[in-house]
Amino acid sequence: MSKRARLLAALVVVMTVFVGAPADADRGISVPAFYTPPSSLPSENGALIRSEPLPLALSLPGLDGPLPGRATRIMYKSTDNNGRPVAVTGAYLEPTAAWKGPGKRPLVVLAPGTMGQGDHCSTSLALQRGLILGIGVTQSTVSIGYEVLAAYRLLAKGIAVVQTDYVGLGTTDRLHTYVDRVDEGHAVLDAARAARALTGTTSDVGLYGYSQGGGATSSAAELQASYAPDVPLKATYSGAPPADLLDTTTAIDGTELVGAIGWAVNGFVQSDPSLKPLLDKYLSDAGRAALKDLSTMCVGDAIFAYANKKTSSWTTTGQSIADVLRSEPVARAYIDGQRIGTTKPAGIVRVATGVNDNLVPHPQARTMAANWCGLGGDVVYVPVDNVKTPSPLLNHFGPLLSDQGTAVDWLAARLAGTPATSNCGALPGQ
Repeated sequence: MSKRARLLAALVVVMTVFVGAPADADRGISVPAFYTPPSSLPSENGALIRSEPLPLALSLPGLDGPLPGRATRIMYKSTDNNGRPVAVTGAYLEPTAAWKGPGKRPLVVLAPGTMGQGDHCSTSLALQRGLILGIGVTQSTVSIGYEVLAAYRLLAKGIAVVQTDYVGLGTTDRLHTYVDRVDEGHAVLDAARAARALTGTTSDVGLYGYSQGGGATSSAAELQASYAPDVPLKATYSGAPPADLLDTTTAIDGTELVGAIGWAVNGFVQSDPSLKPLLDKYLSDAGRAALKDLSTMCVGDAIFAYANKKTSSWTTTGQSIADVLRSEPVARAYIDGQRIGTTKPAGIVRVATGVNDNLVPHPQARTMAANWCGLGGDVVYVPVDNVKTPSPLLNHFGPLLSDQGTAVDWLAARLAGTPATSNCGALPGQ
């Protein structure tokens, strides 16, 4: 069995379980002091604020060093969607495996899929703890670091990986601005800059993300030219991106992941306080309690607590959150400003979405790809033929696994200099 196969097999059975109970922490789980930002931040985007060694929950000994490599926890400076400085955390992973392609070892920014909104849900903590399990009298929590699968596939190819925790996920000074287009795009691009600052090397950059991560990498590809032209972006993988949040909100309502709507609303109001009067107008006591509860939850918690509930039970009018967003001009303008697909992306982008994905709807992701084609973008659109099940969550999660190896191989080939041809001309027939 190869080193890579042994490592992936071990992932199934080797996990670090963390059980905590500090009463003042999110759902009883403590967050290390590292995640508290300093009172003043550097001026340069991507500048390192601090770093420290990050022990990996899953690591095996190897002849040339630990497998898959060594990790460093990082905090770096970014800029939020209001133009204000913000501290973001993440992790840099240097692979033990050699890069077998031409030139310097490339770097991939891994934008994680949905982890939740509690600070203890961050991907960098998940790398360290594996399975986070908190058992309390009134609140419990569970979070699994599933993005380790994609990260370790990339490391096995000799590609360095930097993961971002996004704005507010991990850092204790604010809520995570879930699916905020600009915050996520900036956090992804500044993670590449932070990795460069940490290692002192420059290399070609690729982006990898699925679901929330697909939206983040798509946004970053759009923003690279104006925000980070110094980041040499070669290629992007965007899996199942929530490019149209109104369509996605409508689809998610009443499914296993309805809690994600609460995370989005919490983040919207933090980013734009002018939306708060709408919460005062529409939210019922049950809705206020749900949003407060969700603000400290990881994705597993939200599924256990809110699966298949309707957001119409959160409003005084019986309208769904999507209906409120449609009917209120201020909210509609804000949500329209979150749309991805309006600017030509940098580099070549592989957009993949399950044809039966009815959680993050397949049509809106395909529309993003088509819009990019219309803007002259280099797009490889891939409709993933997944089996449709009664579960929207499974319909969404299936392609994450079934397409992952192909997506990693595609991204590695682009970073090795092998060209790919856009299939925009064939998109209307797909």
